[in-house]
Amino acid sequence: MRNVTLILDDGSRFHGKSFGYEKPVAGEVVFNTAMTGYPESLTDPSYAGQLMTLTYPLVGNYGVPPFTIEANGLPTFMESEKIHAEAIIVSDYSEKYSHWNAVESLGDWLKREHIPGITGIDTRELTKVLREHGVMMGKIVFDDEPDNIPEATYAGVNYVDKVSCKEVIRYNEGDDKKKVVLVDCGVKSNIIRCLLKRDVEVIRVPWNYDFNTMTFDGLFISNGPGDPDTCDAAVQNIRKAMENEKLPIFGICMGNQLLSKAGGAKIYKLKYGHRSHNQPVRLVGTDKCFITSQNHGYAVDNNTLGVDWEPLFINMNDGSNEGIRHKKNPWFSAQFHPEAASGPTDTEFLFDEFVKLL
Repeated sequence: MRNVTLILDDGSRFHGKSFGYEKPVAGEVVFNTAMTGYPESLTDPSYAGQLMTLTYPLVGNYGVPPFTIEANGLPTFMESEKIHAEAIIVSDYSEKYSHWNAVESLGDWLKREHIPGITGIDTRELTKVLREHGVMMGKIVFDDEPDNIPEATYAGVNYVDKVSCKEVIRYNEGDDKKKVVLVDCGVKSNIIRCLLKRDVEVIRVPWNYDFNTMTFDGLFISNGPGDPDTCDAAVQNIRKAMENEKLPIFGICMGNQLLSKAGGAKIYKLKYGHRSHNQPVRLVGTDKCFITSQNHGYAVDNNTLGVDWEPLFINMNDGSNEGIRHKKNPWFSAQFHPEAASGPTDTEFLFDEFVKLL
């Protein structure tokens, strides 16, 4: 294993060893506190442009599942067709793996997909630095190539455009089925699976596609990477769709932010984001609390919601917005991931609520 150094923008240095593909890389350094789910997290398009630090120390011990594709074109065990994170940073990589469904090691998968992985990093210290300072840019440099320094920018880059589909894709077609237009900002496969499980036809369109000329029964706005302020074309199309006050609309993660923007609200960047399996959210107006899977760095400013809108869920850790709803029309959203993959599935009922409205 070659020696590598992770260099943060504030000058902090962390020394480790390479176990993935050997190339220098730069990106926004974030941390995820989930104990499991690295195959799903790595293939989540919302991690595009980011170096993903896992705080759970032992990583790789259950290997990687096969990259099989179902008849409907979706991967069986992954959240997209490839790894989207720029790199993975762990404390203790396990070369040996054991799992009934594993076909290769994490290191071999990273090498095959040309993604760096580094181990031996003090991820507790790294996480403390990111919590104190906030997420920041960082670069992984190989110690024996000190002059080969990668550069990257995260702020202001439209990552949604990089990960969205490029043409319209239809799933579960049928004249007798309810039709849902899914605006693909970087959709996770399990969101599509959750919709298909409820037997609707899904029409997946690129993030900036004007779907308002199509015939459909409901609008779904997906998760995605980066800054929602780079996605104005999607906001304009959503706003146009909202002229039909009877049209059911449901957004998840980035979808929550884009629906909020279409309704006139503002977005801000969180200091270090929410990336974990155990974020507690409360259904506003009740004492009901749910444990949720999350992956986002931006949030809706509750104070900027219009008079016709109200918060639907609130984060119990920091009080930030976790979803909105319209007071009269069938429009709502969740900042967390009801489809999980990976993580708790306590809030999957939100898909049922949406389908009931169609």
